[in-house]
Amino acid sequence: MKNSIAKRYELLWVALAFLATMQLSCAQTKSKGPASPPGYDLSKPKKYNMPDVLQEISGIAFDKGDNRIVYAEQDEEGKIFRLPLGSKNESATKFAGKGDYEDIAISQGWAILLKSNGHLYTFPLSETQKPEAANVQKLENMLPKGEYEGMFANQSTGDLYVLCKDCKVDRGKKQASGYIFSLQKNGTVKPKGTFVVDASQVDKLSGKRKGIFHPSALAMNLKTNEWYVVSSVNKALIVTDANWKIKNVYHLSSNIFNQPEGIAFDKDNNLYISNEGSETQQGNILRFDYKKP
Repeated sequence: MKNSIAKRYELLWVALAFLATMQLSCAQTKSKGPASPPGYDLSKPKKYNMPDVLQEISGIAFDKGDNRIVYAEQDEEGKIFRLPLGSKNESATKFAGKGDYEDIAISQGWAILLKSNGHLYTFPLSETQKPEAANVQKLENMLPKGEYEGMFANQSTGDLYVLCKDCKVDRGKKQASGYIFSLQKNGTVKPKGTFVVDASQVDKLSGKRKGIFHPSALAMNLKTNEWYVVSSVNKALIVTDANWKIKNVYHLSSNIFNQPEGIAFDKDNNLYISNEGSETQQGNILRFDYKKP
C-alpha cells in the first residue's frame, strides 16, 4: 500500500512539473513576440559585402532615400566613403584626422558626421566628389560629455537627432537620453529639444535578458513614423512610436548580425543595417526589403 501511495505522489509531482514547464514556455513565447517588425523578415537579408577599407563600417546614410549610392564612415579614419550598393569601387573624402567616428547623416545638402565624444562635423555633400573637403565645420560643446554612436537627420524638417550610448545622466537607469537640433542653412546646428528612450521593458518584450541598454544607431521609418533603434551590445532592434515609447523589441541573431552599428531606410521603405566585420567575416550592409504586411 505504501509503495502504491508513493507511486501516486511521484506521478502527481511529475504532472505538476510538466504543467509548470508548459506554462513557463507559453509565457516566454508570449513575451517574446514576433521575430521581425511588420513588413520585414530579419532572417532573410540581401548581403552587400564591403571593401576592406570598410571592414569596420559604422554608420550609413542615403541622400533623399536614393539607394543607388550609400554614404558610410568607419570608426578609425576621418573620411566619408561613397559607393554604389553591390560595388566595392568606393571613393573617399577626408574631412578630419583619425578618430573614433560613429555615425553619418545627410540632410538638405549637408553631410553630418558624429564622433564618439559628441563632436559634430558638417560640410556640403557636394564636396564628397573631392579627395578632401575644404569647408568643414567642427561643432564642439553641443552635447553633454558622454559616449555617442547614434544619429539621424530628417531631410524634410532639418531636425537632427543624437542618442547617447553611455552618458552620465543615464547611469543607473534603464534609459538612453537624446538631443534634438535644428540644422541651419550654413551647416551649423541649434538646440531644439531633448528626449528619452525608456528601456525598462526591453527584457520583457524581447523575452531575453539584454542587460544595460547601449544604443548604437537610430533611424525613423517615415512610412510608420516609428523609430528603429539598434543596440549592437544588446543584439537588439528596438521599435518605438513617434514619442519614443517602445512598442516592441526584436532579437538580432549573431548568425546574421555580426556587429550591427548602422541603420537606414531608403525611399521605398527598405531597411538597411550595417555590420562591422571580424577575422572571419567582411564588413557588410544587410538589406531587408519592405513588403506590405
